[in-house]
Amino acid sequence: MTAGQFIEKLSTFRNEKEIDKVDKFFKGNDGITKPFGVKFGDVFKIAKAFSAMSLEEINKLLDSDFYEVRMGAVSIMDFQAGNKKTSEEKKKELFDLYLKRHDRLNNWDFVDRAARNVIGEYLIDKPRDILYQLAESENPWERRTAVVSTHAFIRKNDTEDTFNIAEILVHDPNELVNKAVGSWVREAGKKNPRRLHHFLDQYIKTMPAATFSYAIEKLDADTKKHYKDLRKKA
Repeated sequence: MTAGQFIEKLSTFRNEKEIDKVDKFFKGNDGITKPFGVKFGDVFKIAKAFSAMSLEEINKLLDSDFYEVRMGAVSIMDFQAGNKKTSEEKKKELFDLYLKRHDRLNNWDFVDRAARNVIGEYLIDKPRDILYQLAESENPWERRTAVVSTHAFIRKNDTEDTFNIAEILVHDPNELVNKAVGSWVREAGKKNPRRLHHFLDQYIKTMPAATFSYAIEKLDADTKKHYKDLRKKA
């Protein structure tokens, strides 16, 4: 399975109607990335069929200027990392590749597609210092990876890193980081409501609107009203 074969297969699904849709999703604004014209559902389907691809070939896909080709690479990485048969050594290689090529993962959906399995799951039983380093990065997509990766921990009822990283990013200048922070404190709050309320009490008056909106989304009506009223007094 080669990068060339993947792109050749992808090209059979091209549809001109899909070209303009990329602008709705791609926020990397790098002046280089361009649409290939393939529905994401088809990208994921092809990626699954190519899920045995070597890391060397995946790396070639990451070199592509086409948005959907890179999404294919990220999806293959996600499938491999999420496969119970994948060795610990291979998971480490996927983890390293993701971080090494993060410059090519320059959109929110690249991060959301693979951060949980490739980064978070690998770190379940390991030190998590790298996430705190990413949270301090100048790159907004690396900062998003820092918080989205903690979804793997949340699934294990471990919410501490989610809230700790959220506190680092709570006043982030990038709206797509704000949304990720709000989303994942919301999810962590389902496991640890007390910690979510503490987070909201502490930052209710200063957190960005997007973070606030996402964070309170699943609270009951009375609690949601309580926090909205507090925020109005800010």
